[in-house]
Amino acid sequence: VISSTTPIPAAKRAFQKLVDAKGQFVVPVVFVTNAGNCLRQKKADQLSHILGVPVNQVMMSHSPLRMFKKYHDKHVLVSGQGPVLDIAKNVGFTNVVSIDMLRESFPLLDMVDHNRRPKLPPIRWETNLQLIIDVLLTNGNLSNAYETALSAHLPLLACNMDLMWMAEAHSPRFGHGTFMVCLENIYKKIIGKDLKYEALMGKPSELTYHFAEFLIREQAAERGWRAPIRSLYAIGDNLMTDIYGANLYNRYLDERMARKSTKAVANMVTGAGTPASVPQEVDMDNGWESELASPSATSCKSILVCTGVYNPHMDLPKDASQCIKETVFHGHRDFRFDPALVEPEKIAEDVDAAVELIFEMEKFVNTV
Repeated sequence: VISSTTPIPAAKRAFQKLVDAKGQFVVPVVFVTNAGNCLRQKKADQLSHILGVPVNQVMMSHSPLRMFKKYHDKHVLVSGQGPVLDIAKNVGFTNVVSIDMLRESFPLLDMVDHNRRPKLPPIRWETNLQLIIDVLLTNGNLSNAYETALSAHLPLLACNMDLMWMAEAHSPRFGHGTFMVCLENIYKKIIGKDLKYEALMGKPSELTYHFAEFLIREQAAERGWRAPIRSLYAIGDNLMTDIYGANLYNRYLDERMARKSTKAVANMVTGAGTPASVPQEVDMDNGWESELASPSATSCKSILVCTGVYNPHMDLPKDASQCIKETVFHGHRDFRFDPALVEPEKIAEDVDAAVELIFEMEKFVNTV
């Protein structure tokens, strides 16, 4: 939608088509971003100013942390950019320590030469990598030496897996996913075991799309809509995050519907109750789903736009049936490459064209 603070011209046109005469959205809309360096309301205010429409529902990469209530009262270390303490408290954590607080309490752990910093320091990862490793390998007891024989490390929640992102430069820049690659490889190099995550948030995580679907349901309820929203549309410019994630969530919705159908058919054959031949797992969702009601959506269609990470100068396939592949998988380590998941349902020149395409697919006319 935007590049830095500059709106893509088509974005303004697109959102004007989604609002009524009073400037209010006529359909539920959630802005899902992998950014995590500010509070949600600040990002909403920025988008409102840039796009000229009242943006109320923004989902940051860290927004799903609200669901992890079992950790909200635990002592947690947060690493990232922006007002990380405020962000952590805003999503529910009550006992928070930042990297800077940790460095000040244990100055000997950070031996990076501070004298080489310019007056406006660039983003540095050395200290964050070092201290996170320290916390993991001492089990949080930073006054102790490393415990290299640990059978498991402290729970780790990660937001934003983008290897690269698009800013003002001509080529994509390193994203938080690159930081994660460094952390994972340092841990494995020292311990010889893989770093494990309690959860991965941000696109393309199913958890992120599930939370976005929940926010869509909330908006529909506030509008008094009785009919459930069945179709979701995810517009994005990054094959490895936006498109992969939307398709992954669509696959989850398909599998969920298949499980329900299997149970329904079995119950019709054997009568009321769950027959022994039907696995108990059919009604069991992922752990994080217990915090939210079951989704009403039955599909999530992905639309690729050519105004960001995806190179608009590449030869585009004439239709989505032609497989779009990358020679190197840029997704996160824990997400296997599946060519089907990086094939968009549709391709549009920009977000304005994408909105028009959705209107056509849904036979929707904004008559307000």
